[in-house]
Amino acid sequence: MSNIPLTFTVAPFGLEPLVSFTLVPVAGADGLFTLVGAGVTASGVTDPRLFLLDAASHLPSYAPSLSDAQAASIGLADPADAMLLVVANPGAAGTTVNLLAPVVVNARTGVGAQFILEDQDLPLRAELARR
Repeated sequence: MSNIPLTFTVAPFGLEPLVSFTLVPVAGADGLFTLVGAGVTASGVTDPRLFLLDAASHLPSYAPSLSDAQAASIGLADPADAMLLVVANPGAAGTTVNLLAPVVVNARTGVGAQFILEDQDLPLRAELARR
């Protein structure tokens, strides 16, 4: 898989005001990506990076619901076109993933957004089981 240019409809949390990113596959780690921003965040970080996991590969039972407005904001008419990613936070005790605020990308257009899921009982920091 090659690098994927992404445009966010709204800057991801903590990366404001950036909306242009590149999704870069991590070599040798299926379903793991680095989201690389282009520019400087409001907090002064240049070309910020986040690790994202492909939920389909690593969390097959994770099936959050988007509102119609959320899906429309990224032009998502068919759920099959959604690429569902979660922010991964590696740490000494293990890796956690944010299931409450996934990054959803319209795979046909490269338009994405990070959504806070409302009325869904999902953790902000879920421990990722080792495979």
